Amino acid sequence: MLSSTVGKTDPKALQDYLATRFGLTRRSAKAIIDGRHVWVNRKCIWMARFELETGDTIELPAIAVKGAVRQSAGSRESASAKPAENRQGDGNRHVRVLFQNDNYLVCDKPGGMLSCDAPGSAEAVLRLQENVPTLEAVHRLDRDTTGCLLFAKNRAALVAAIEVFKTHKVSKTYHAIVAGSFKFAHMRIDTPLDGQNALSLVTRERTGDDAAFLRIKIETGRTNQIRRHLALVRSPILGDRVFGLKTARDPRLMQVPRQMLHASTLVLPDPLAKCGEIKAHSPLPADFRGVLRLFGMGKK
Repeated sequence: MLSSTVGKTDPKALQDYLATRFGLTRRSAKAIIDGRHVWVNRKCIWMARFELETGDTIELPAIAVKGAVRQSAGSRESASAKPAENRQGDGNRHVRVLFQNDNYLVCDKPGGMLSCDAPGSAEAVLRLQENVPTLEAVHRLDRDTTGCLLFAKNRAALVAAIEVFKTHKVSKTYHAIVAGSFKFAHMRIDTPLDGQNALSLVTRERTGDDAAFLRIKIETGRTNQIRRHLALVRSPILGDRVFGLKTARDPRLMQVPRQMLHASTLVLPDPLAKCGEIKAHSPLPADFRGVLRLFGMGKK
């Protein structure tokens, strides 16, 4: 965690302060703020024009600054790069493939990456990496959620998979780290979301110092369902900058790099094979295991 104190002569707009203090472009500084990684006096701030005062304490994860520094350097280089060179950018990243057959692919989506519909998304990277230009995402994970993400390699496979997702034949298991001890061994959360039925089945796997490690199976796929359901029962996911804690009374909360939600398993019948099955498992990523250790729930 990086920490700094605002001086009398420092810029007072948060975006300008970060850009000056850490040598970033204003765009990269805003990206850190938009990602809700910045804490001012232990309160999460996501307004680029937030007015700082002399003596305010600014804290943010070192990994967020390192990423922004790389992004800033890349932006400066790309300003003078040839357009043809820029189009190769998606090929610089690699996304692990967990399952693959003639029609479908399941990847292990990393944190900080969009699922689809954007340059640098998992979809864009995999199209180049696997040489399948027709690849399309069947469903989505939030930018900061990691784990199993299903893609179809052609339009017929996509249409067939979407139909299966409308049924109850898809099994999706997630893991999350939440604030608080989570008193219940099992919990059924069926609060409707956006006027639609929603069901999350929660199992407590471990508890630690002021946090709990949960397994969640969802029977429906509403927008931000797990994040919203857990917030409603006052067990928000650690690192969730939208539905989670906005004030860090515990300094460890500021060390959580992203929302601690991971799509661990995905199982469904193969939509284009009578007896086939699509099954994938993604192990907990390193940053997730690090937060488990931070709150006393993992190996030292």
